[in-house]
Amino acid sequence: MFKVKFADIGEGLTEGKVAEVLVKLGQEIKEGDALFFVETDKVNSEIPAPVGGKIAKVLISEGQEIKVGDVVIEIDDGSATVEAAPAAEEENASVVGSTPVSNDLIPSRGPAPTQNVAAQPTPTPVATKHTDIEESFDVIVVGAGIGGYVSAIKTAQLGLKTLIIEKQYYGGVCLNVGCIPTKSLLRTAKVFEDIVHKAANLGIDMKTKDEPSINWNKALERKDGVVNKLTGGVKVLLTKNGVKQIIGEASALDKNTISVNGKKYHCDNLIIASGSVPNELPLPGFAEGRESGFLIDSTKILSLPKIPKTLTVIGGGVIGIEFGCLFAALGTKVTVIEGAPKILPMLDQDVTALMTKTLKEKYKIEIFTNAKVKEVKGKSVVFEIDGKEQTVKSDYCLESIGRKTVTKGFDGIGLELSERKSIIANDYGETNLEGVYAIGDVTSKIMLAHVASHAGIVTANRIALKANKPEAHDIKMDYSKIPSCIYSHPEIAMIGKTEQQLKEEGIEYKTFKFPFAAIGKALADDDTTGFVKIICEPKYKTLLGAHIIGNRATDMISEFTTLIECEGTITELARAIHPHPTMSEAIGEAAEALESGKSLNL
Repeated sequence: MFKVKFADIGEGLTEGKVAEVLVKLGQEIKEGDALFFVETDKVNSEIPAPVGGKIAKVLISEGQEIKVGDVVIEIDDGSATVEAAPAAEEENASVVGSTPVSNDLIPSRGPAPTQNVAAQPTPTPVATKHTDIEESFDVIVVGAGIGGYVSAIKTAQLGLKTLIIEKQYYGGVCLNVGCIPTKSLLRTAKVFEDIVHKAANLGIDMKTKDEPSINWNKALERKDGVVNKLTGGVKVLLTKNGVKQIIGEASALDKNTISVNGKKYHCDNLIIASGSVPNELPLPGFAEGRESGFLIDSTKILSLPKIPKTLTVIGGGVIGIEFGCLFAALGTKVTVIEGAPKILPMLDQDVTALMTKTLKEKYKIEIFTNAKVKEVKGKSVVFEIDGKEQTVKSDYCLESIGRKTVTKGFDGIGLELSERKSIIANDYGETNLEGVYAIGDVTSKIMLAHVASHAGIVTANRIALKANKPEAHDIKMDYSKIPSCIYSHPEIAMIGKTEQQLKEEGIEYKTFKFPFAAIGKALADDDTTGFVKIICEPKYKTLLGAHIIGNRATDMISEFTTLIECEGTITELARAIHPHPTMSEAIGEAAEALESGKSLNL
């Protein structure tokens, strides 16, 4: 057992205050790993471990005053008990060299040590004073994705000097390899599908018998053009609003000091918007599959050299189903492997049932549920259902199993993380560190672009409000009011709770489902698949949930989002005049049925 004593860390000091304990009981550490952060009148410093091993005892806590020579931590290094600083008149291992110490010291001025160290809240580390600062800012934003650039623009507009740092590309995942390029290709697929399957029904005869074909390279060029236009627009907006921009990988030296490209920048407030990356399965053959190019993620699938004849999708969630629809519409034979009992398990059961039927019957997508993926062999995926092993072979396999947060560069400043390694933040974006905020995917709350952008506005206002800026507003995130959209064919959109959730929670409700088949605009468009489903509280008729599947679903959901934000009721929704002929008439029809108990058109 190795007893670590607090050493003299310079200029003959006799005591210091523990700013942060960086280790926990039972934690394995290496020699040189930081044990705790100490603050003194002369210097602030991290104290390294003199040996490696397992933390056996932590005898200090945040805010505790300690004296040079106090035993602060015990490390089980497999040896007999040894003290890092043996006794008076012997030498102590110091951060700045061997220094004679005495155990006869001035009594501590601080409070008695707290007994239950493990129960203490995550401490706030003390910032080291850096003398080589390049420039200081009111706000530094790390990550120029949709959350980051919106927060940077907003803080600048609110009168705060702002710097944004981006390591790869403006616009982040959404603009570059997510929402926008995916929707661009989905549009190509939808037009192609309409020409092939609907043109004749709409009275359009082809001049030749040859069916239209996809110019994949041209589709990719269009996709890249849309991306470049939007990302270029982000740069213009940042510059127009006076936000300084740096390209490079940032890391936090402490909560007020950011290092990038070998230079240090000071900030009063730090906004972490570092985003997420695709998850990877650690299964046999998967590493080899990625290396060979057979196993791809949601980024690589956007730049395939040609449309595959066959595609396997691991994961029947939002991303997997969107890409499955896209390539199935282009003629690819798609197979979906999902571990849950059904695809899109987060959706209302009525929506999932119709979507599953559409994928199977219209797009001929083969769907395996309750499936356990075992391994990748060459160009085949091996999975198991009810104990029986099956194999599916394809040109490519899309690994679509969610995303994981990116916190690299911020793991040494004392941020409180969840079990998923995401940064814990409240509804203002505030973390456990004063002046440090986290927004978007890095918080793992709801990984959607519009959630990140709204969080950017919320956090910007919070910072400006604390800085006494008169234009700032006290607003916060309300995750119960977030709409979700899936850009499949047909589209899906929802807000609030599903009928199944309400049943499980024992909440009384009324619901009505109005089909698009009874809507004139849907018939005129030759696209009647789907419905609007509204769920309300029966007494006051407040909205509990809204679920839409069909053409224009993602545009129509905003009417419900506004209703919830304004605390409106189904009565007001029914009385609102919905223009004719539009798809939105289905909303008015469903609301009227819930209001009066009778449908006008069914």
